[in-house]
Amino acid sequence: MAWKSEEFGESHEGIVGAVLADGSEPKPVYLDVGSGSCGFETREWWAYSGWLGRPKADAWRASCACGWRGDSHPIDWSQVEDHDLDDLDTSDAYDDWWEHILAVERRTVPLPEELSDLMEQLEERLDALAETAPVAALKAVAMLERMAARVGKEAAYGAQADDVSEEALGKALGLSANKARSRLDRYLRTYY
Repeated sequence: MAWKSEEFGESHEGIVGAVLADGSEPKPVYLDVGSGSCGFETREWWAYSGWLGRPKADAWRASCACGWRGDSHPIDWSQVEDHDLDDLDTSDAYDDWWEHILAVERRTVPLPEELSDLMEQLEERLDALAETAPVAALKAVAMLERMAARVGKEAAYGAQADDVSEEALGKALGLSANKARSRLDRYLRTYY
């Protein structure tokens, strides 16, 4: 199961990845969960148990879509009885990945503290309003969407006018360069 942060989404999707004996990562495994098109690819450690000719993982570690990798932890396959993969505790991987997410957050462009506090207050008030007056909350959310579209467009034009590179934009937002460009393009195409 992949982990995602609300702020960074797929740019920093994390998993418990597999490590082979030589320290490399195996190629993705395609798993067919039925006949036809009901399959998926994974790089998660549990798919590398040596079954069906797949490589056998020597260790596991937290892995992020951005390329970051955590420390390797050896797998003692004798502790995994009858191939019950739940016997192996990989919970530290999530903690490692979350520390990575916090480091990414620290590298992003900081928001003014006053604005950050205001956004937190707004979220709290909207959450409360959604419980007590859901239609009023919908009206407020619609206002926010219009404001976000307008301000987002102005900011996107400003970033474009400043000739901010995709790499710099990605780092400032904590996203891959492609995802940052997509966000910029989305706001540039926004109509309000």
